[in-house]
Amino acid sequence: MKKKLNQLNATAICGNDISSSCLYVSALAIIYAGQYAWISLLMVAVILFLFRKVYGEVVGAIPLNGGAYNALLNTTKKSTASVAATLTVLSYMATAVISASEAVKYAHVFGDFSILHVTIYLLFGFMILVILGIGESAKVATGIFIFHITSLVLLCTFSIYFLFSNGFDTLIANFKQPVEGGITTALFFGFCAAMLGISGFESSANYVEEQKTGVFPKTLRNMWILVTVFNPLLAFLALAIIPMSTIDVHEETLLSFMGATSGGNWLSTVISIDAALVLSGAVLTSYVGVTGLVERMALDRILPKFLTKKNKRGSSYFIPTVFFGLCVSILILTNADLPALAGVYTIAFLSVMVLFGIGNFLLKTKRNRLPRPERVGWIALIVAILGVGSALVGNIILNPEYLAIFMEYLIPALMIVGLMLFRIQILKVILVIIRYLTSNKSSFLDGFNRKVRKFIIKINSQQFVFFTNNDDIANLNRVLQYIEYNENTKRIKIVSVLKELEHIAPNLKKDVEVLNRAYPNIDIDFVEEHGEFGAKKIEELSKKWNIPINYMFIGSPGENSSFSLEELGEVRLII
Repeated sequence: MKKKLNQLNATAICGNDISSSCLYVSALAIIYAGQYAWISLLMVAVILFLFRKVYGEVVGAIPLNGGAYNALLNTTKKSTASVAATLTVLSYMATAVISASEAVKYAHVFGDFSILHVTIYLLFGFMILVILGIGESAKVATGIFIFHITSLVLLCTFSIYFLFSNGFDTLIANFKQPVEGGITTALFFGFCAAMLGISGFESSANYVEEQKTGVFPKTLRNMWILVTVFNPLLAFLALAIIPMSTIDVHEETLLSFMGATSGGNWLSTVISIDAALVLSGAVLTSYVGVTGLVERMALDRILPKFLTKKNKRGSSYFIPTVFFGLCVSILILTNADLPALAGVYTIAFLSVMVLFGIGNFLLKTKRNRLPRPERVGWIALIVAILGVGSALVGNIILNPEYLAIFMEYLIPALMIVGLMLFRIQILKVILVIIRYLTSNKSSFLDGFNRKVRKFIIKINSQQFVFFTNNDDIANLNRVLQYIEYNENTKRIKIVSVLKELEHIAPNLKKDVEVLNRAYPNIDIDFVEEHGEFGAKKIEELSKKWNIPINYMFIGSPGENSSFSLEELGEVRLII
């Protein structure tokens, strides 16, 4: 059994990402909302509180790595889920490059070195750390997280002391400043900009399988507390001790300047060190999150299977290596152009949040019988989706050029995923072209033709399994329709697991025979298997038939089921 993460370790990995936002989001909110920035940040905290419930319900019901991708995979089409996955990967790539680059820039005050080269070294170092294993990664993340929280508490304490020692004149002067466009407009655009302060909230869902039982909802709670306490408080304290015009000048290093103002150069140095470390921690979060997500995508045949290969420590090594290469290529191609990367980051991240909310909506309507530890109300869900959706639209209005930059990254990424999803159709088109070109009986093209056909047969030969004791032919028909539309296969086993003295459903065999005639292109094999249905039986059959567990489907278990979806591992829901 692989060692699982406890609450502190799991919170540290995602907490470094979301809590690093305080380094820039307070200044960003002040630029758009002025003296009302702290209110905009509190509005963000309200939306995040609703999303705690959204994530808690979805991941509680389907506790598998993958985040929004996993939610949509088990509730809608595979292609739709793939879009969510692609957006998440883009978000992680932009996060890793931005965080690494900014961490090195903060550290640059302590020495003269090449920012580009050291950024690449930093990305490489975290790649090695993730390959060594999530346990080692968590130790480093926890150390960074504790230092970061300590630094923020120090900064807030000294800022409050400075405020009461020097009076409220600066705070009063800042609150008398005119608000461009009115308070409502300022609050809205401040809210839109401040939504970047919750980036990283989706990360925990991408490595939920590495967490101990019951830890995931605690990570959501802890991240919400961090965002609710520190982001509005730091924005308010900045307005309390620093004139508005000065805040604009020190936008990129506002917290470091607050440290220098309230405590002196030593505190400014501590905050700069903390910034370099916690931004490095956000790089680590990107590696851990993308590894869990891509593993899941590769197992589902959306990405190449070789990505799932593991070392002796049980850690993936291809995924971090490929991710490192992609991050370096983007870093070099854009020359670390932060506005361009921020455009990808903002739109991708907020789109993933919207899609996760839609995943919850579909879970309620299509998988309502599925047990879950908590449920979010309909009104709360709609408000959460509309809140993030409005922030997405607002950010596009604020920076319309970001949308074009985002599409430049999104389209090639979707093309790669599309090649995997529709490779059979693409190969068949290639065969048609070859057939047209081989009228002269070219031996080379004939040989290539045979290889392509063999490859198609190999892909289609992967067998899938559906477990059922139900003889409802309408349900079985929906299963066949889903598999025919979403999976590249021509073979499926319909398996009925029977306890001792238990009998097969009366019409199940006849229903399978009807389906065999209705789907002549799919080889449907009916199997009676004796024993107790559960994780052990599924694992036994997986080894016996050489069929991966994530190619096995069940209908949604009810509240009174003798097993939970979590116990069954990577079994997928289909009806």
